[in-house]
Amino acid sequence: MRSRLARFLLVDKVDYLQWIGTAAAFFFVTILVVAFLPGSLVLETPAMLLPSRRASAGGVRSRTHPLLPPDLDNGEGLAFEPTRLRERWARERREEAESLAELGRPVKRAGARKPRLALVFANLAPGAMQLQMVSVASVLEAMGYEMKVFSFEDGPCSNIWRTIGIPVEILPVDTKLLTSVDWLDYDGMLVNSIEARPVFSSLLQEPFKSIPVIWTVQESSLAHCVSDYNSSGMIQTLGGWKEVFSRANVIVFPNYILPVMYAALDSGNYFVVPGSPAVAIQADRFIANSYDQDVRIGLSLGPRDFVIAVVGSQFSYGGFLMEEAFVLQAVRPLLQQYRSENSTQTGLKVRILTGNVTDKHRMALEAISLNVGFPRGAVEHVAVEDSDNLLGISNLVIYGSCLDEQSFPSVLVQAMILEKLVIAPDLGMITKYIDDGINGLLFPRKNIAMLTQVILQAVSNGELSVLGKKVASVGKARAKDLMASEAIEGYAVLLENVLKFPAEAITPLTSGEIPLALKQEWKWHLFEDVKHLYHMNESLTDCKILQKIEWHTNRKDDPRSSTQKIDEAFSAIAWNEERLNGIMDAKMKLEEEELKERSDQPHGTWEEVYRNVKRVDRMKNELHERDENELERTGQPLCIYEPFFGEGTWPFLHQGSLYRGIGLSSKGRRPGADDIDASSRLPLLNNGYYRDILGEFGAFFALANRIDRIHKNSWIGFQSWRMTARKVNLSKNAESAILEAIQTQKHGDAFYFWVRMDQDPRNHGNQNFWSLCDAINAGNCRLAVSEAFQRMYGLQLDEDLNSLPHMPNDGDTWAVMQSWVLPTRSFLEFVMFSRMFIDALDAQMYDKHYQTGHCILSIHRDKHCYSRVLELIVNVWAFHSARRMVYVNPETGAMREQHPLDGRRGRMSIQWFSYATLKSMDEDLAEEYDSDHPERRWLWPHTGEMMWQGLYERERNMRQQEKERRKQQTKDKIQRIKKRARQKTIGRYIKPDDAGRLNDTGTVD
Repeated sequence: MRSRLARFLLVDKVDYLQWIGTAAAFFFVTILVVAFLPGSLVLETPAMLLPSRRASAGGVRSRTHPLLPPDLDNGEGLAFEPTRLRERWARERREEAESLAELGRPVKRAGARKPRLALVFANLAPGAMQLQMVSVASVLEAMGYEMKVFSFEDGPCSNIWRTIGIPVEILPVDTKLLTSVDWLDYDGMLVNSIEARPVFSSLLQEPFKSIPVIWTVQESSLAHCVSDYNSSGMIQTLGGWKEVFSRANVIVFPNYILPVMYAALDSGNYFVVPGSPAVAIQADRFIANSYDQDVRIGLSLGPRDFVIAVVGSQFSYGGFLMEEAFVLQAVRPLLQQYRSENSTQTGLKVRILTGNVTDKHRMALEAISLNVGFPRGAVEHVAVEDSDNLLGISNLVIYGSCLDEQSFPSVLVQAMILEKLVIAPDLGMITKYIDDGINGLLFPRKNIAMLTQVILQAVSNGELSVLGKKVASVGKARAKDLMASEAIEGYAVLLENVLKFPAEAITPLTSGEIPLALKQEWKWHLFEDVKHLYHMNESLTDCKILQKIEWHTNRKDDPRSSTQKIDEAFSAIAWNEERLNGIMDAKMKLEEEELKERSDQPHGTWEEVYRNVKRVDRMKNELHERDENELERTGQPLCIYEPFFGEGTWPFLHQGSLYRGIGLSSKGRRPGADDIDASSRLPLLNNGYYRDILGEFGAFFALANRIDRIHKNSWIGFQSWRMTARKVNLSKNAESAILEAIQTQKHGDAFYFWVRMDQDPRNHGNQNFWSLCDAINAGNCRLAVSEAFQRMYGLQLDEDLNSLPHMPNDGDTWAVMQSWVLPTRSFLEFVMFSRMFIDALDAQMYDKHYQTGHCILSIHRDKHCYSRVLELIVNVWAFHSARRMVYVNPETGAMREQHPLDGRRGRMSIQWFSYATLKSMDEDLAEEYDSDHPERRWLWPHTGEMMWQGLYERERNMRQQEKERRKQQTKDKIQRIKKRARQKTIGRYIKPDDAGRLNDTGTVD
């Protein structure tokens, strides 16, 4: 307060009477503050700090209008800085540069496809969110992004999106809110609105947890409900919102108020991109529905009153009352232009827009205004809820706050759109958008006395001067798109820092390379036909909209939700009958158990009881697998397995007897489904590092490990769940065609596949095999495969990589995405080859990749590293092991052999891929492990069974020894029985005759 007064008294020219009046007003306000507001302006040390930012001076608090600490009263604003985000981005860039330098080999970007983005909305009704994102998407498309819009509800804006060339898909939502979209197809997601929360039911599950998500939140309704959740003890609901807020990589707000209001949900990922067309739409709606006379009556104004609206910061702080007094002092000279005989009918009215209005504030303001010289009722507070009405009927808008904030006040944008003359201090965030005398009038922040001169220039003879009208007109023309450029560029900067593009993606333009003409305005012209529908997309206040969202989300954990459709299918009578039948069945079962307990039960030795219990346990395990699908599967020649990881893949898995799921983790198995737990069959998959890096090969190894216990079909197949998401999975016709070809042995020992490499989205230029492998592996696929073969076979290949296995470019195609079928015996042979190949890759890359997360097959940190090489390696094995390679059309089932055997002669390296060679190498590794027990880290022994001749002999000897031991035990038992001591007979009983006489023999001793 003293610093403000000191600046005020340091003005160059102040007449004597003005100085006396100002001094008197100051002391009078000081007395009022002490007398009437002893507590409302005294702030304690703030108890809440946003994790996302560091404030330049303390924290903030309040529900709707945050209060600033008292040390901000000198005009220094609150600085919101996303410190954690920027530190993390800088750290990631630094670590990535260091890790890539340590690799010792350059990584290259092939640039075969555009980066893909998914834009998710709750609905496609026209509104500020749709207008903003259409404008942003238009610029992103020019930068090189490829996008697709997803929405839970259709609306008029779907045609707008299609007009700018962006496809739209309406999301079908099942009872558990798992959307049927493969989000792994996209490099990032832009989720918009709180109402789009249901999409996080998928993004919170594997394998979609790693998808970068930018969530734009423009509503304040949830912030108002957070305190209600705490007070009502709704911990689970509040925890659910915290979980989804922390899942997003970045939460984007359009202003600096919302991050403070959402402080309770902040996990360090808040970011502000200022600027939104919402204010312009709100102003246009007021103009269309304006009833000037009614509004003036509601605000206690006459039809000819000259209204000055005094607005300020959205934050409430200790110096705002003093600033109001200074503004009233500056406006006082205008009273001379509105003098009348009846002071209550004065044409000059001042309305001060404020948030937290109390009786003490009203009393203080009335006292100040009367002391300055205003008649009673000329100066009043107006609540924020009436801000639209106030700005609509005002003649002049004065921004009275000297608090230096970070973004241009939205209230000034709205005033300029309504063609109101704006007078504001020369703060940094205001001079960035207002040119003095062009689209607004400015006064020196450190010389508030100049405000009177500026006001006298703007008002002449009781109305706006010619200069004021001209300035207001220019301001209206510029205001509608005032901050469009900053908002659009802000999203471009975010994408640069959040997204990590794979090697096959083209690098888009940077934010600095965006042409100014593309980003300087919102796409208003696209919404001309639907702008009359803006009012239909208003966000619900309080917690109404949230109750609907939370109810649908909570159904995900409700076991009854999965049977809702079944419940609705039965009538009340049918359910009564079902209930009675259940009661009868329970009674009969109880009676049977009671009768069973009463009947005699055979008893045996403890050894027999133990064997019976073990037998029952084994039968339970067998019965668990032998459900209806298992019984049907037993008689089929083929079983197709679908490897999956996480609940997010469940909508893409099949249920029929031909298919069977195999989960890479026991946590994500489908309840009640006949899925195989791969981690229980192969303990290596309990290690998250190898589960991620092996991918589908983890399922291959788990099945091949003692395969006769789980797979009893002569043929085996695999299909990626991602192909089902892309609708490239086998149709009924294709399934029948494959089964017929297998049963008739049409192609013999063949390799059937139905996902073509030349139609893969990553292969835009129809590249050959090794070129595509390099493109999706940072240009180092050939190098990695070459070194792996050297380790695997102990050979020295040429440095120019020409000695790699030949993969001809003869017009035919290859298999991708691990979707194929082959004989079970051939599958085991392929697994034998793959185990040794992966072991060589692991020995080559484990150390650096495990420590830093970087490898030569990826440009950025990648937990999957060489999984893209493994995706293609099956083609190398199938081609050079002389298997027929047959492409099956997934829709029609039509078959066509690729790379015919007759044309392969002389181009296959059969000596390195034959069964005899691979078996010999496999036995050598098994012998080394079994005999030497090496202590080095070695992956191969953990990927499956180990068999060699010495192991067979040892097992045979052990079985023979066990047999001999049992024979000896039997002999010893017999000898003990023979040598057992027997008690001699004591005597013989003689039965007497009929006469009662004893037999002559008597009793013999």
